[in-house]
Amino acid sequence: MADPSSYRPRPGEIPDSPGVYRFRDEHRRVIYVGKAKSLRQRLANYFQDLSGLHPRTRTMVTTAASVEWTVVSTEVEALQLEYSWIKEYDPRFNVKYRDDKSYPYLAVTMNEEFPRVQVMRGHKKKGVRYFGPYAHAWAIRDTVDLLLRVFPVRTCSAGVFKNAARTGRPCLLGYIGKCSAPCVGRITPEDHRELAEEFSDFMAGRTGTYLRRLESRMTEAAEEMEYERAARLRDDIGALKKAMEKNAVVLADATDADLIAVAEDELEAAVQIFHVRGGRVRGQRGWVTDKVEEVTTGALVEHALQQLYGEESGDAVPKEVLVPALPEPVEPVQEWLAGRRGANVSLRVPQRGDKKALMETVQRNALQALALHKTKRASDLTTRSRALEEIAEALDLDSAPLRIECYDISHLQGDDVVASMVVFEDGLQRKSEYRRFQIKGFAGQDDVRSMHEVISRRFRRYLAEKERTGEWADGEEMTAGGGIALGAGGPALTGAGTPPGDGAAPLTAEGSAPVDSGPASVDGGPASVDSGPAPVDGTAAPLTGADVIDGALKDDDGRPRKFAYPPQLVVVDGGQPQVAAARRALDELGIDDIAVCGLAKRLEEVWVPGEDDPVVLPRTSEGLYLLQRVRDEAHRFAITYQRTRRAKRFRAGPLDDVPGLGDTRKQALIKHFGSVKRLRSATIEQIQEVPGIGRKTAETIAAALAGAVPAGPAVNTATGEIIEDEEPGTTAGSAGEPVSAGLPDERRGQET
Repeated sequence: MADPSSYRPRPGEIPDSPGVYRFRDEHRRVIYVGKAKSLRQRLANYFQDLSGLHPRTRTMVTTAASVEWTVVSTEVEALQLEYSWIKEYDPRFNVKYRDDKSYPYLAVTMNEEFPRVQVMRGHKKKGVRYFGPYAHAWAIRDTVDLLLRVFPVRTCSAGVFKNAARTGRPCLLGYIGKCSAPCVGRITPEDHRELAEEFSDFMAGRTGTYLRRLESRMTEAAEEMEYERAARLRDDIGALKKAMEKNAVVLADATDADLIAVAEDELEAAVQIFHVRGGRVRGQRGWVTDKVEEVTTGALVEHALQQLYGEESGDAVPKEVLVPALPEPVEPVQEWLAGRRGANVSLRVPQRGDKKALMETVQRNALQALALHKTKRASDLTTRSRALEEIAEALDLDSAPLRIECYDISHLQGDDVVASMVVFEDGLQRKSEYRRFQIKGFAGQDDVRSMHEVISRRFRRYLAEKERTGEWADGEEMTAGGGIALGAGGPALTGAGTPPGDGAAPLTAEGSAPVDSGPASVDGGPASVDSGPAPVDGTAAPLTGADVIDGALKDDDGRPRKFAYPPQLVVVDGGQPQVAAARRALDELGIDDIAVCGLAKRLEEVWVPGEDDPVVLPRTSEGLYLLQRVRDEAHRFAITYQRTRRAKRFRAGPLDDVPGLGDTRKQALIKHFGSVKRLRSATIEQIQEVPGIGRKTAETIAAALAGAVPAGPAVNTATGEIIEDEEPGTTAGSAGEPVSAGLPDERRGQET
């Protein structure tokens, strides 16, 4: 536990200006971000007598090891920078709202030639109109089913749409009148887009125009004695009114507003938001947060506004936002909201009338959400705490292992050997910290040697980060505050802003994209489909002033470095040999403050280094259950990656080895020639006929194919027929897709 006086800035170092400050722990991890109208007055509050601080603030300042700040021009800039840093660094002592569920939206994809109505979750996409959020996906589908009678907009996926266009036959909805069937040309793209615009206008609350239009057409049809058409129009009007009834009128003046209510106690707070558009409740959301800092209701509202509108712009920010308490000061927040909307936004507390009554309803929802959350979490929090305590007691640890890392090796008969690292913090998964490794030191099957390599690589990076951090800390000793001032004349570095010399230790670079999808990065970097080529080992340049301003200790892509935070416990999937290999790897690196254990699958025995007998935990032990969860998650993560690599290797073809040839041009080549066999026999001039292929590329393709060994004959797996004129992995997939006779469809052997 650090003494705040050890890193307290000297008098006069802190500017009396608006700005944003960051507290960092001993590992240089940002643990708290805050903003202030006056940095000098605000930071002085943290360095008073510890007995006078709020318990959570006291915990924060004793966990921290340094503080630094950035000066800005206005309070609005401070608000924007605070939001950006909280999102980037994810500080543990800041208020972070967690969605209690992933809310579905009704989306209209206006960015497509034929807009589609569908249910969407996750991040919002440009060019798509969203309505909601809704509490349940079925509520969206019920509404859409009613509206398709009047607005028969496309709802099918791209695959179904293309198949219908190819066959010339629409889907069932096209036959029953709930789709205008643009796939077969029954409606022009312009008319279909106008239909989608009308659908969107109705969902946005402009309902009166369409109802009056339908009623007028129904009356005309009845007067002309076209009773069947009048009956259909009557049913359409009924469907629209039924859809409208799902969103009752709550504000008579057709107001567009968001109402935010907060229910809180000493430890947690729940936030509920009602989205009102056109006087009707169009959506509802709920968040819950731990109050890890001393915070007022107004500050909770401010954090909620940042999360709600931080990524929004235009009409997504309503003209009016009603809250239970105003942030202090309120002017910068109002100015920030106006900037996001592009027009004035009213931020106020309702005092009387319908809006106050609706706010009371939202408040009741918040109270109920908090009570429900506490009921669910009470047993869970108690169970996790007991599990960590049982593990600490069984392994004779000094304290509960708040961060646990587990490693597993996976291969198929010695091929495609990979490893996984999963992280649990406070007994919960921390998926953003997961890593995947390719075993590169040797070929073949050797789980013990593989485990030694993985542990060595992971903690070698930790030591490199620690060494770099140590040198950086030496440069900061001139000023404990580490102030950074951004002035009109360019960045001025003071104290910790002094860049280190050229003697900075080299550090391997790595990416930090999301995990659990796509190919993995080299040497344990996170995996991502869109991350491009995997990062390779290299050396990082010495830190510069720009590194300091953007945030200390970042990678080349601007993200905080990974592998910098050590676990309290390393768990390996295996018995005594794997545990000994992991311990030996740590000993070789001089690391003696990290505990190691292994969990053997057969009898669920816990092995520790240097012991001939395992530690046997009771079958009803919460600690054993947590270790099993950690081990099983590492196994799942490793085997998923191993299968991905194996499938990719099986699908590889001769065109994959041509440098500079992407998927689009590979598909164009196969489409033009029909197969790689025909492409191999083509001349350079014939290859140049393919769009996007120049002479140099054609020569490269011809040379690569000439040097490639032709694969074995292709076999249709459905019929057993040998297909002589095609090569495997080069034609479009279908039922009975040909695969190489030389590569079995499924390797026979045990997968580990």
